[in-house]
Amino acid sequence: MLFRGTVIFFLSAILALASTFKLYLKDGDYHMVREYQVQDDRVRYFSTERGDWEEIPKELVDLDKTEKERKKTDEGIKQTAQLIDAEDKAARAERREVARVPLDAGAYWLNDAQVKPMEPADWKTETSNKRHVLQMVTPIPVVAGKATVTVKGEKAALSIPTAEPEFYLRLDQLEGFGIIKLTPKKGQRIVENISIVPVTKENIEDQKQVEIYMREMATGLFKVWPANPLEPGEYALVQYTSGEVNLRVWDFSIAPKKD
Repeated sequence: MLFRGTVIFFLSAILALASTFKLYLKDGDYHMVREYQVQDDRVRYFSTERGDWEEIPKELVDLDKTEKERKKTDEGIKQTAQLIDAEDKAARAERREVARVPLDAGAYWLNDAQVKPMEPADWKTETSNKRHVLQMVTPIPVVAGKATVTVKGEKAALSIPTAEPEFYLRLDQLEGFGIIKLTPKKGQRIVENISIVPVTKENIEDQKQVEIYMREMATGLFKVWPANPLEPGEYALVQYTSGEVNLRVWDFSIAPKKD
């Protein structure tokens, strides 16, 4: 938002400067002017250097070169004004977009210009029986363990009819986030597989992340969308802390296109 405002200010400054042009003289010199008028054998012009109207004999002025300069400047002013107008409209549209997203931390998706809240999914971590037994014997595991994060059911309650969904994520603290593809398996969906390093207990997460684009709309508010259309299947928008099994999961399905 600050960057866009700076751009508009910069363009406005260019527009102010572009309103001046050169009144060329036949001897190769020129005056910087805001406008000029041909009055019989005199040329009357407003000097931007001295801030006042002045006159000069017409025979000393190269009117053809001056007119070409003026037309070129006018075209530049027109283009800059159009750019300022486009930037201003975009800034207003972005402010309206931000105002539509609730202030509560969480995930939302854009459905036909309406912002809909997404319900977080319950997830659980399942570890191998072997590692569980070892933990009962000693507090420091001596072999690497495996764990799987899953959500219940093979299909999400939320079905999104477009392959290019747009989401908003309002964070209560700065963490990682993204879109991941879920794997349905035996009445549940796998969110990620985790390898646990012995002794240090470091968690190495394996997520099927989807390539995304993102834009920070305001402090802590991000717009997120896939870089490429999503294939039909199960997905989730996730917020996570790297290296820790600390997730927030908002699951959804991409429905196949109807013929």
